[in-house]
Amino acid sequence: MVIEKPQARIAVFLLLAFGISAIFYALIIACGHVGGARGMYVTGLMWAPATAAILTCRLTGKPLSELGWGWGRWRYAWMAYLLPLAYAGIAYVIVWVSDMGHFGNPAFLEQMSKSLGWPSASPWLIATGSLLIFGTVGMVSGVATGLGEELGWRGFLTPEVTRAYGFTRGTFLTGIIWAVWHLPIILFADYNSGTPVWFAIACFAVMVVALSFAFAWLRLRSGSVWPAAILHGSHNLFIQVWLTPITAPSGRITPYAIDEFGFMLPVACIVMAVAFWRVRGNAQRAP
Repeated sequence: MVIEKPQARIAVFLLLAFGISAIFYALIIACGHVGGARGMYVTGLMWAPATAAILTCRLTGKPLSELGWGWGRWRYAWMAYLLPLAYAGIAYVIVWVSDMGHFGNPAFLEQMSKSLGWPSASPWLIATGSLLIFGTVGMVSGVATGLGEELGWRGFLTPEVTRAYGFTRGTFLTGIIWAVWHLPIILFADYNSGTPVWFAIACFAVMVVALSFAFAWLRLRSGSVWPAAILHGSHNLFIQVWLTPITAPSGRITPYAIDEFGFMLPVACIVMAVAFWRVRGNAQRAP
């Protein structure tokens, strides 16, 4: 069976993506933790969109090659890797400078000192060393899990929604779908940094929709899904594994300012989204 209409392909993909995801939603919600089964549940969830994309290609006659398997130019891979260091780095520096949080969380540094096997190292060496290790070796697992989502959201969905609705509306729609897909684990598990649920959802949704413009631009401009996977892995790694843990609390404001559920990252991502939207004409449309 061959289905050419992008709206029909999108419908098939979404039914499969949310259907497969429901299995892992149930497992995560049952144990109450996104880290359930030592992270295997959330890994399965992140690969649900990829599974749905491949199945949709088989069911609708879309060539698997159109998911963007080719590597593309290296400059897009480097751009994807460095972008989170720019927007997240700026957001967290503002947090540290404005005293909404303190750089150098003693609990994190002590934990990393033991984990790295550097009991006598200075705090700055531990901070720098952990960042370098996370940002190099850690990217292997970060990209591997991020690729699962990105084969679905950007490999399959972005070219289809762009054909159907154009860059702006299509990217906005993808961002909304991506945000909604996360809702079950925010509402019924512990995917939150400690802010009220309504605040966490609002901040997370704005951040995800804004981020979608960078993801879509990189996917369409490069013709490859790999920059999106690298951006996803880099974002998760630098924010969740280093920037948030190394930020010590400074009163009740800190959880409202940091991480994916605070207000600073959405603000930084909106600025970045506007920058990518302004050069949307440079994005190569998928054939």
